[in-house]
Amino acid sequence: MADIHLEIGATVAIQKPALEDILLSLRNQGYETVGPKVKDGSVVYTALSSMQDLPKGYISEQEAGTYRLIFTGHADYFRASPGPHTWKQFFFPPRTELTRFQRDTHHPKNWSVDQKPVRPPAYALIGVRPCELEAIHIQDRVFLREDYKDPFYRARRERAFILLVNCSEPVETCFCTSMGIGPRAKEGFDLALTELDDVFLIEIGSETGRMIVANLPWEAASAFWIQEANHKLDAACQNIVRTMPASEVLIERLMNDLDHPRYDDVARRCLSCGNCTLVCPTCFCWDTQELNTMNGQVAHRERVWDSCFNPEYSYVFGGNTRPTTRVRYRQWITHKLATWHHQFGTSGCVGCGRCITWCPARIDITEEAAALVKEV
Repeated sequence: MADIHLEIGATVAIQKPALEDILLSLRNQGYETVGPKVKDGSVVYTALSSMQDLPKGYISEQEAGTYRLIFTGHADYFRASPGPHTWKQFFFPPRTELTRFQRDTHHPKNWSVDQKPVRPPAYALIGVRPCELEAIHIQDRVFLREDYKDPFYRARRERAFILLVNCSEPVETCFCTSMGIGPRAKEGFDLALTELDDVFLIEIGSETGRMIVANLPWEAASAFWIQEANHKLDAACQNIVRTMPASEVLIERLMNDLDHPRYDDVARRCLSCGNCTLVCPTCFCWDTQELNTMNGQVAHRERVWDSCFNPEYSYVFGGNTRPTTRVRYRQWITHKLATWHHQFGTSGCVGCGRCITWCPARIDITEEAAALVKEV
């Protein structure tokens, strides 16, 4: 169909098999398509060779400290909620080489710095949920500040294509609605899909997205399909039962009562394992490591993920500034829900619920936040 009526903001429909054409078109334009795939009993984000790699027929059940991936045989490709992986691994990888030093073989005391820029892949992220898109935007504020833009992050982020999927199947641990996000995204994507029984509704969010859709066998979205999509997403909102206290209340209470007895209670349960920070789509703590080859000819510096729950993270010359689990948990939750606002103008939480699902001690951030805002 001619693309004369296509424009940014328009919503059209495609038959589900046409998703394969989208993936093929993206690969032909040089993108590496990555998205959800079933591996080792969970949904992970990895390379996609075709839409057959997607978790069609699966659902996930998630509760505090519990994750189950179940095959039911349904016909949807994106019904299974995300697992432990987050999209930040593609823009802020677990390991990033910052600098490489090479010893001069003829003059062993001399070293040269290898500063050849390595062009990262152009990723097409397939199946990003609205809460995850908001997490990407939050990390943008961290790494792409006005005063400094991280070159490694920017090189990966600026070339990314985001194919979003509106969420119609929230799980028990979700609470995105109370963070002002919700199952439907409004902006910041190239294409946004809403999956129905036989078709995908596609909202065009960028010129790149418009060009992709222009080459598809698209058709106008009927009032019936639009009504069905709205009904599914409205029902998803109603199915989200967990809530987070209002940001204004959290900021005031968390910062004005750093000695709340609830911190003693959670410290007795918290393992300080760092799972919550590893699965969080916005956490960005990192450290640098100096590594050498066995023959001593090459040394390189890497940036690696770290966690504020790691005792060594707070170690400085002369001692540890956060020596106990109690103060490490307090640092995490007050930063996430309060001082993040001061630094970046937004909460550090998007309500995805990963930290609840993947906490082996079943610590629930919404439960802890509600307890911490209560007067003692």
